[in-house]
Amino acid sequence: MSTDTTAPLAGHTVLVTGGARRVGAAMVRSLHDCGAHVAIHCHHSVKEAHALADELNARRAASAAVFTADLLDVEQLPVLVNAVLTRFGRLDVLVNNASTFYPTPLGTIQPAQWADLMGSNLKAPLFLAQAAAPALRAARGLLINIADIHGLRPLRDYTVYSTAKAALIHLTRALARELAPEVRVNGIAPGPVLWPEDNAPLAEAQKQEIIERTLLKRAGTPEDIARTARFFAIDAPYITGQIIAVDGGRSTGW
Repeated sequence: MSTDTTAPLAGHTVLVTGGARRVGAAMVRSLHDCGAHVAIHCHHSVKEAHALADELNARRAASAAVFTADLLDVEQLPVLVNAVLTRFGRLDVLVNNASTFYPTPLGTIQPAQWADLMGSNLKAPLFLAQAAAPALRAARGLLINIADIHGLRPLRDYTVYSTAKAALIHLTRALARELAPEVRVNGIAPGPVLWPEDNAPLAEAQKQEIIERTLLKRAGTPEDIARTARFFAIDAPYITGQIIAVDGGRSTGW
């Protein structure tokens, strides 16, 4: 595998769940630009994941690979970690990014929705962190959980999602204690960065209302989240157990 030994993450391996699209893909590209080998996890977005890996491997040979797994099946998670270790030899950074998001108004919530939203946003990050812990400890590595500002203050009609992200924030702090001193554990809480897709579209008026509630009066970009992940990976060796809101001041000006 070719490596740029002058890059800050040269020789390091990063696993990003849900890394094929949107914010996940932005983090994959950003950390790859810093010299890391990238393990791109996907479940359904296999075509997009392979296209991204091809793009990155064209820039630096054998630097990216695709790994498929259903994160809700916890038995697959040690298999996923072992596959990454077999391919790249180590794991330095795990980014728990994969998530499901849709409304669950009170009075309509179904057990399957609870299992899905809690599964992707809390259960999978916990059990994947557990599976990856030995490798992360060996590398004196980093775990990043992608939370949400609505884990700090709930979003109306998104009761289960907001609760799951609140629990993920608490899990981040708990894991920081459990994995110290070898592993740093931090979280990123995005605000209005990308709008929901087909399963939960927002009207233009709703989007404008959300933007007006930010202090910067604009939406963010996936690259804003990627820059924060890169900061944790490269420039924050004495930061652990922290959640950074990347939200244009939305949570301050609530």
